[in-house]
Amino acid sequence: MEDDNKLSYFFLGLGLGVAVGVLFAPKSGAETRDLLKSKAEEGADYVKRRGTELKETASEAIDRGKQTIQKHKENLSAAVEEDDIDGRRNRAQDKTKVTGTDT
Repeated sequence: MEDDNKLSYFFLGLGLGVAVGVLFAPKSGAETRDLLKSKAEEGADYVKRRGTELKETASEAIDRGKQTIQKHKENLSAAVEEDDIDGRRNRAQDKTKVTGTDT
């Protein structure tokens, strides 16, 4: 209940502040609207620009991640293949030791 009271006082203060700001604004209503409009357009342009930059940064990070994964995949494949070759060689040597013949 007390939080609702604080919230209502906040909005009352906000409304009074806006009213006082409009009454004592150094510019006319039309000038103020134009200023607000231009600032809103600047803000929209900024958000678009930052969005594009973030998209490019994310795309670059994804590409780097894909390259890293591919590199690790290739290294792992090479290691598995090398281990497979070593295993075959060891089995052949073990077989030679058991049978006592060289093939």
